[in-house]
Amino acid sequence: MHPITDALPATLCYLDGEYTALRDAKISVLDRGFIFGDGIYEYVPVYFGQPFCFEEHMARLDRSLAELQIENPLSLEQWREIVMRLVEPGGDEPQSVYFQVTRGVAPRDHAMVRGLRPTVFVMVNPLPPISDAIRAKGVACVTAADFRWQKAHIKSTSLLGAVLARQISVEAGAAETIMFRDEWLSEASSSNVWIVKDGKLMGPPKNNLVLTGIRYSLFERLCKALGIPFALRPISRDEVFAADELLISSASKELLPVVTLDGQAIGNGLPGPIYKSLYAAYQQAKQHNAQKHGALA
Repeated sequence: MHPITDALPATLCYLDGEYTALRDAKISVLDRGFIFGDGIYEYVPVYFGQPFCFEEHMARLDRSLAELQIENPLSLEQWREIVMRLVEPGGDEPQSVYFQVTRGVAPRDHAMVRGLRPTVFVMVNPLPPISDAIRAKGVACVTAADFRWQKAHIKSTSLLGAVLARQISVEAGAAETIMFRDEWLSEASSSNVWIVKDGKLMGPPKNNLVLTGIRYSLFERLCKALGIPFALRPISRDEVFAADELLISSASKELLPVVTLDGQAIGNGLPGPIYKSLYAAYQQAKQHNAQKHGALA
């Protein structure tokens, strides 16, 4: 056995109606998720024992399933019940919930097979926070052409393009790979990308070339509360390098300031005021979510 395989945790997971130890969970080699990547996934952060932006994540799961013509096998209440069975209640340690739904098991054939029972898998992992030191300093990123497919709006388990894109930054010693299609900003390998210019937060428009992160609607709400102008529009490569601030966001990163891109300083090379305001508001939103569900007084 590989050392990593040997070290798989015995934490509880959910697989096709059963709760079992993660290291013991098994699926068929003919599962279409394994053969074709024919499935979707979601990733939900959990703070203070409560999933954050849960309804928004589940709505995106619905949209992705609809794009693949897979019927959602569970109701919102059933998904939440699984989450609450798996997560550690209370406490200050963040967790993450990974959901995966594939078309199911069938003889290998590219055509969509009707009437299959979807394979449903859910697991929980720790969500290590990004250190205050990194947030205070900011991170470096690199750029690359966006060589992925034309349906990036589907949160598909077919993630080879994202894997290859992320490896570019890994080998460069950078935090992320920020990608462009024909010199227009799309997204990073596993993050959305934002620029700040003259106090205004801007991101690429919602379309099939970008996976619309849950932070799209969250940042729009936070910006409105903070009085920060917010817009979605095409953003050129030149605008990215000329930005006052450059930010990346995801469920695991929350919001991070990018201070250099391809070795070039962004703005003054330090995390900026819009980042600091939005990050503080983000932390408040996490606490408000926990309070709403009774996890915090």
